[in-house]
Amino acid sequence: MSFARRVVLDTGVLVSAAIRPESVPALALEKAFFQFDVCASPATLAELESVLLRAKFDRYVSCARRNLFLDGFRAQIVLFEVTQEVTDCPDPKDNMFLALAETAQAELIISSDPHLTQMHPWREIPIIPPAAFLVGIH
Repeated sequence: MSFARRVVLDTGVLVSAAIRPESVPALALEKAFFQFDVCASPATLAELESVLLRAKFDRYVSCARRNLFLDGFRAQIVLFEVTQEVTDCPDPKDNMFLALAETAQAELIISSDPHLTQMHPWREIPIIPPAAFLVGIH
């Protein structure tokens, strides 16, 4: 199913959703999949995989379950090849989410990262935390 609306979720939100399935980020991800095309790029997917498969998360959820999360996520997202460079974020690692949002013409970025949320709105794209997304604030 494809929606006319697009959203970007940052790695922190996705990792929280993967390791805590009943958490606010997990509920936000579920809502995003029901109402939006969830967008990713090769760079954001690579970061998600790299972070999520770190051994430090073994105590929360098994590596096999995290791999299942990644497989399910990959199967549901819309992948965009990002060719433009964005350098607006104080944390250079977060620029990939801004570039993806611009490329995908996303309506919204969902993030718990203060480097991103403090930029709200960025180029007229709201950047909100998962809890605000759940209650429809943006």
